[in-house]
Amino acid sequence: MKIIKLDEAKVEKTEGGIFTGTVGIQRITGVDALIDSKDFSVSIVSFPKGIRNTFHTHDRDQLLWILSGKGIVATEKEEVPATSGMAFFIPAGERHWHGATKESEFSHISIIGLA
Repeated sequence: MKIIKLDEAKVEKTEGGIFTGTVGIQRITGVDALIDSKDFSVSIVSFPKGIRNTFHTHDRDQLLWILSGKGIVATEKEEVPATSGMAFFIPAGERHWHGATKESEFSHISIIGLA
């Protein structure tokens, strides 16, 4: 067993690629994270107001668990308002995007299978 203290996970400022601005990412498990895991990747992603990612897909299923703020989780068919306590399951291969509204910061936990 390993105990994880989230405040020990450094916040990496990331921009470019699929992001429309700079976000903060805390890598908890997975490659180059606090805990090396071959099975899944867990990260906390924090979006400033109005910042989101662009349409993208993953090779594995993804679960987004909303921690704080107000955001949007979208597929090609719908855009859903996202708030604290909600969770979104995104199957592998589904085109989607997620991020903050113009009025609020937004933070979620991202869990993605690796194996």
